[in-house]
Amino acid sequence: MRDRIERSVRMLAAVALAISAPAISLLCVPAIAQTHKVTKQQDVVRAIGVYEWTGDMAKPAASRLIPVSLFIGGKIEDAAIYLAQPVPFALLTGNVYEIQNSGVALGTLDLQFSRHLVAPETATAAYDDGWFGYGRFVPPAPPRKSTLKPVKTLAAINEVDDDDSRPHFSSRSATPGSGGTASSKPGAETPSDTPPDDPDRPTLHRSASTGDQTANSGSTPADDPDRPTLRRRSPVDASQAKSDQPGAAGASEALNNDPNRPLLHRGKPEGAPADTDLPKLAGLPGDTDLHQTVAVSDAADRPTHDFSRAWEDDNEHQAILTKMQAVARTQLTAYETANGVAPAAPPPPPSAAKTGTKSRRAVITPPPPPEPLLDEQLKGYTLSYGGAATFVYFAHTDGLGPALRYITLVAQVDMKGEPEIAMKNVTDAAHLDRTPRMQLIDAVDAEASNRASLLFELRAQNSRQFALYQVIGARASQTFVTGSTQ
Repeated sequence: MRDRIERSVRMLAAVALAISAPAISLLCVPAIAQTHKVTKQQDVVRAIGVYEWTGDMAKPAASRLIPVSLFIGGKIEDAAIYLAQPVPFALLTGNVYEIQNSGVALGTLDLQFSRHLVAPETATAAYDDGWFGYGRFVPPAPPRKSTLKPVKTLAAINEVDDDDSRPHFSSRSATPGSGGTASSKPGAETPSDTPPDDPDRPTLHRSASTGDQTANSGSTPADDPDRPTLRRRSPVDASQAKSDQPGAAGASEALNNDPNRPLLHRGKPEGAPADTDLPKLAGLPGDTDLHQTVAVSDAADRPTHDFSRAWEDDNEHQAILTKMQAVARTQLTAYETANGVAPAAPPPPPSAAKTGTKSRRAVITPPPPPEPLLDEQLKGYTLSYGGAATFVYFAHTDGLGPALRYITLVAQVDMKGEPEIAMKNVTDAAHLDRTPRMQLIDAVDAEASNRASLLFELRAQNSRQFALYQVIGARASQTFVTGSTQ
């Protein structure tokens, strides 16, 4: 009995092995690889700069372009020193920069020339050191007005059928070649006599010779005055044609009268501004007078990508502003504690009126009012498609020296809609060389990847730099920083 059981087990094992063998063989056969077409990676050459001006943007009182970054060969280079032989590649004459506001074009800047300024040791104006580009700002052309005009009279077909809405078939000629018209009503009898021809219908006439015209002057129609004819030139016409030939006396006069004839002038060509034609911005004006925005120069035309984020309503703007103000006051208090900086003294409370009797109640001094935050700026961005909302807050306190403090906050909202701080910067006017002040320029796509970075100016006491930051997942990382300009 035991032997029979063992034989049954061996048979079942053999059957199972035979069944699983095809499956095992199928697993051993390599699958046919799926192939797909891989397009060549696009070569991106993209320069980023900061356009500064004073006065009106359309007609600035003074302006200049500061090169920042150059994305070429898959990496970011310093645009102020890349291929400076002798002029940097980003500042070559003829380069066209698009002036942008959060990715939306405001106009173009055609570079006319560039200058390398070296600040002497005895210079009184700061920030005039390094490469600068100068050109003329050209606002976008207004849309062309349509030349189409409405038709005053509508086209209509009369006397075709009694019922205008009923489809019908009709012959426009009663007899082929007769030139007559068919009856206007269906079922009407066609007259035996051929109706007169339509006066507006074009006709062909055989031209008659001069002799035939003389003989049959009564039957031959007169020539059309607008019909071109060939005739023999008179001696006066021949002499006039001879004078119009090249080399004649009147040829030079006729050529000079041509309004489209190119002219050569001595000196600079018309329309090309020189150093004296373009007012150059010097030094660093105050925050209220200086305007800054992003300038982008790309070798390819790319679709517009607006990175700005509009507020849903006033309630959302006020809610985000209140939360950013609370964080700003906390950071300012921590900075004052760590650096021993005393906040600006609030005005003393009004003294209590003196009375003849002494009050046994303890005088409760109200807490001082919060230190005011001046020149507050709050901007919202969507740095990528479907990305989280990013907010940049900037403000400063009142005072001079250590009492004048600057604060910059960058935050992204989390899953609960609360702003989460990604980057903070606090400094004072007396320690800018230790911790530069961060001033937002704008959001810009530095790599043509449809993902924007935040461009900041890092301003020290007598020098400044420009830096790009990427903000992803409530974390900010510096991807590029320029050299320091004195």
